[in-house]
Amino acid sequence: MEQQPGAGRPRGARAPGGPVMAAMIAAALATTGCQGMAKTPEREPAEDAVRIDNTVADWPLKFVQHSFGAFCYSTYGCRVVYNGFDHTNDPDDELQRSSASLGDRYPDNLYGSYLGVSNFPPPARVSWRSSDGMSHEAEVDIGEIFRDRLILHNVAREDVRQGVSILDPAILLEVNDRTINVYMRARVPTRTAREQGLPTGNFREDLVLAWTRTY
Repeated sequence: MEQQPGAGRPRGARAPGGPVMAAMIAAALATTGCQGMAKTPEREPAEDAVRIDNTVADWPLKFVQHSFGAFCYSTYGCRVVYNGFDHTNDPDDELQRSSASLGDRYPDNLYGSYLGVSNFPPPARVSWRSSDGMSHEAEVDIGEIFRDRLILHNVAREDVRQGVSILDPAILLEVNDRTINVYMRARVPTRTAREQGLPTGNFREDLVLAWTRTY
């Protein structure tokens, strides 16, 4: 009867060449590699990755989402469609009040109340008649205007309060008779209390013109 391999070997005895064989196997694995055990490289963050809650450490300040607001002055039938929503839809036969009629309230009355818009929807579609009755249509590419995604503001880096998150900025589209203006308004926390504008709060919230065109 043929003897089975290893039969008769004392229990606990090592197989001949055991250490040598183990070393050979280890060398083979080191040479050929072990695909199944290879570590997947961690994905490097995209160069343009931006935190939603910017702080001064993330300078320059950028944004990945925004709020939006649309305003029409001295127009008939003004419509501003952005992110699939009609933000105005004014009557065709009613001339909207002029911005001058607001006095000192203008342009500080421009704020964005349509929240949480991811950068960037398709261009805003605008249609209206100016005060002289002439019809106009335009596409305003918000994504192109803010292609660098920089938050527009008037605060120097050394004046920004440390460790405080920057909220989403507001992008504001104004149709004023024959002119379309696009602004940004961002609340930027400051180291010292404000001396102008709102009576309280350690921040600045300037309205910054980003783009304008007359039709």
